Amino acid sequence: MDRFTVSGQFVDISGKAIYPATITIEDGRIKSVVPDSYRDQESGVDPGLQTPDSPSFPRKWEPTILPGFIDSHVHVESSMLVPSEFARLAVVHGTVGSISDPHEIANVCGLEGVNYMIENGKTVPFKFNFGAPSCVPATSFETAGASLGPDAVEALLKKKEIRYLSEMMNFPGVLFKDKEVMEKITISKKLGKPIDGHAPGLRGDQAREYISAGISTDHECFTKEEALDKLKYGMKILIREGSAAKNFEALIDLVDEYPDHIMFCSDDKHPDSLVSGHVNQLCARAVAKGKNVFNVLKAACINPVLHYKPEIGTLKPGDPADFIIVKDLENFEVLKTYINGKLVAENGKSLIKTSKASIINNFGCKAKAAKDFILTSTKEDYPVIEALDGQLITNKLVVKPKIVNGNIVSDTSNDILKIAVVNRYNESPVAVALIKNFGLKKGAIASSVAHDSHNIVAVGVDDESIARAVNLVIKENGGVSCIDDSIEMALALPVAGLMSNEDGYAVAETYTAIDAMAKSLGSKLSAPFMTLSFMALLVIPHLKLSDKGLFDGDSFTLV
Repeated sequence: MDRFTVSGQFVDISGKAIYPATITIEDGRIKSVVPDSYRDQESGVDPGLQTPDSPSFPRKWEPTILPGFIDSHVHVESSMLVPSEFARLAVVHGTVGSISDPHEIANVCGLEGVNYMIENGKTVPFKFNFGAPSCVPATSFETAGASLGPDAVEALLKKKEIRYLSEMMNFPGVLFKDKEVMEKITISKKLGKPIDGHAPGLRGDQAREYISAGISTDHECFTKEEALDKLKYGMKILIREGSAAKNFEALIDLVDEYPDHIMFCSDDKHPDSLVSGHVNQLCARAVAKGKNVFNVLKAACINPVLHYKPEIGTLKPGDPADFIIVKDLENFEVLKTYINGKLVAENGKSLIKTSKASIINNFGCKAKAAKDFILTSTKEDYPVIEALDGQLITNKLVVKPKIVNGNIVSDTSNDILKIAVVNRYNESPVAVALIKNFGLKKGAIASSVAHDSHNIVAVGVDDESIARAVNLVIKENGGVSCIDDSIEMALALPVAGLMSNEDGYAVAETYTAIDAMAKSLGSKLSAPFMTLSFMALLVIPHLKLSDKGLFDGDSFTLV
């Protein structure tokens, strides 16, 4: 029998109290939680119960035992790491599990991709809870590598490893009762599995109708007003703070106003930011803003378990022993992380060993030439995508383009550059348009991480540079690249063109270097490659580019 005890200040989240206690762990589960009955001999005061109103709270009680953190919505692929390496980095920050949508790899490799994520995740002691992707492909206005119809979705939902129907991005399909969309929703309801939402900007009667279809969460709110609109119809709101989309500041007040209906998520987390921190950072920021620590921890540790019913413990007797020890309840510096009673991280070091994963992929395009990126137009006014730092939405501008020898070219003086999307699955003409706010003064960047179909997306100052950046990605069968006049840098992502199968910390180091290079070329974006990856995401307004052309997210049509 494997049995041990842990003592410290125990956080009773539901009871809103903190008291010294000893936890007994037996065979990977919580056997008991026993409060320590002692009195402070000098003062005669019983220190066994502390609340946020206590003068010394929370500094006095160190170290502190909490349930482990849960990322309530994340695409593991966005970390550029396979699940086993994602887990290896995440446990250092006290994350014990995730609600993971394998939508990205499904768009590239279909069912094989989803099964790859499940099986790789099983190789490490981490609580991955995958969903059945609901929108593969996301739209009919782009080329994807696979398609998952209702039968495939039902087969996935019947798996014990699949906990929910992943984000229903096709909200017009819900509103207009698209047959296939409604069939997937019906299947999920029949099997008793929750349905995740994705409806940026949806308000009023349309929000009510979308939610009434059975959709229970949304992580796309970028204003408090939008979130309140959805909360009043019973939806749960996920406060997202990822590498590109950052909605924490706009939404964090909700954690005290609606404590039972809020969760934390990253959605997309690049490897460098995962090395820096995870859900623990959101807890620290929320407490620093004066939010009730128990409400914060409810969002970080409890609400995802109540909603998705994963096999993740919440420090109750009989639960799996998934818990963390933190230095205090201000900075949430994680001292130890336990999963199923096994110590998986200690003092900033992961105890999960790295192992090289197998490779699956779907890549079928050939190298491109500069002439493939020529853009011609007779229009005096031309639509331009305006990228917004920290947001997935874009604006639609209309400008008079710069013309040289009859062709539209980048205008670096006005920060209007060329953007291109290359079909990675087969040979076809390149889609080219204009974009503002990337800030490059020379060179180009490219990536095969391009939501949702993951074709190759590139931004650059001239056709030759764009072609070189794209060809670096093609050479590696997927990756991110950055080039200037004399330097070429690439991070290979051979697993579906989305993930590396190398050591996670090494991947983060390489990504940090290539990100710095992109910024040295003039980009002022906080995460140039993450922002780039969303410029082909058609289901987020207002103007995007797919391999088939410019797309208006408001009218849901190709421009």
